Amino acid sequence: MVFSSLIFLYVFLPLCLLCVWLTTKTNIQNAILLAASLFFYAWGEPVYVVLLIITAFVVWLCGLLLGRTHNNRGRKFWLVAAIVIALASLIFFKYTGFFIEILNTLPFINIKVPELSLPIGISFYTFQALTYIIDLYRGEIKTQRSFARFLLYVSLFPQLIAGPIVRYADVETELSRRQITLDGMVSGISRFLVGLAKKVLIANYASEIVALCLESDHFAQISTATALLGIIAFTIQIYFDFSGYSDMAIGLGLMFGFHFLENFNYPYIASTVTDFWRRWHMSLSTFFRDYVYIPLGGNRSHRLRNTFIVWFLTGLWHGANLNFIIWGLYYFLLLMFERKFILPYQDKIPRVLGHILTMPAVIFGWSLFYFTETSRFFTFIGRLFAPGLAGFADIEAKILWKQHILFIVVAIIFATPILPWIKEKMKHPLRRIRYSAVGGILQTAGVILLLLISTASLVASSYNPFLYFRF
Repeated sequence: MVFSSLIFLYVFLPLCLLCVWLTTKTNIQNAILLAASLFFYAWGEPVYVVLLIITAFVVWLCGLLLGRTHNNRGRKFWLVAAIVIALASLIFFKYTGFFIEILNTLPFINIKVPELSLPIGISFYTFQALTYIIDLYRGEIKTQRSFARFLLYVSLFPQLIAGPIVRYADVETELSRRQITLDGMVSGISRFLVGLAKKVLIANYASEIVALCLESDHFAQISTATALLGIIAFTIQIYFDFSGYSDMAIGLGLMFGFHFLENFNYPYIASTVTDFWRRWHMSLSTFFRDYVYIPLGGNRSHRLRNTFIVWFLTGLWHGANLNFIIWGLYYFLLLMFERKFILPYQDKIPRVLGHILTMPAVIFGWSLFYFTETSRFFTFIGRLFAPGLAGFADIEAKILWKQHILFIVVAIIFATPILPWIKEKMKHPLRRIRYSAVGGILQTAGVILLLLISTASLVASSYNPFLYFRF
């Protein structure tokens, strides 16, 4: 089941909200949410819901034993046991085929690659479980003695499938004690619908442009302008797809009394690559920083090695394919270059110039991310830098750009904080309108209109899951 589906919007979510609203007791609300979350996951993964429960149980049990162990050696044993067992299932399902394909490149080795379907959301819920056991070992949180509450934390449906990665410490109190308020409900619904609109009105439309440009039957003959339009559209698609999902997850959390941290902060306005990664998928960046980079020594020792490991793992986390590893190492090289030659002089570089230099690097990075086949990637690069027979812009390219240029411009505007800036400048008059009867009617009408437009788009479009379901 996906958030951007009619059955979720008009059946699952209303029933879940109604059941939770009928009680004020947190324990009963937890039971309802746990049942709903397991049903939500089982809707698309009826077999792998068992794997989810087993992973959660193993980590919870190791945490319980860790909490009862008072010597460092014993505590470290239960920490390592939980990490190894949790990662084992992730590695088996996500990387077995990849590793076997690498082995098959060696002489005299020909192992049959098993056909394993990747459990949806396994990377996200595994990392969430790991934050619990690691923080518990560090003494930063208390042992969760209730398996039901821990399973709810791991399986909570708003962030189960594609994040953001929610640390146990951030919701520890709310698992036991929280309030569902009218303000939270209103804010949550608004945030959810904004995310829904990002997905179905912008990301889905951008995906159609990507398909026209980069999945064309005559891909090898496309022009430079068509290749550029395709990768720009993918740059738009992946941002609005993933940030839209994060907005929906945060909004759903607010509806049920949970407060998840932000996952995006307008990454496409970044003036450096470093700044971009402080703004993009922040929950993953902070996970690798706090649980890999700093424990390895951080900036104190072997900084180059530590950074290399983090970016190798970042690439590998996104998928069992060579292009994702290259994508991660590409950012490693960019960040090392930037740290040496740009950041020391950042104050002297105009922010606009920094942005102009950063965005082409990011867009090129998305081309590494998009093309899983090496041959297609090199074909794309060839079209980008060597126009060939089609030239820079053929008739097809001119038609495509003419048809979609307005959408590209509008999407770029929505990817910047221009609208929040305007809202901030008009804060005082808007506040007077907001708390008036007219303001309430306008706000309600706006929310209903956004829902209706998104619904109409869903009815008219084919099934289009979120991109990050693959990771």
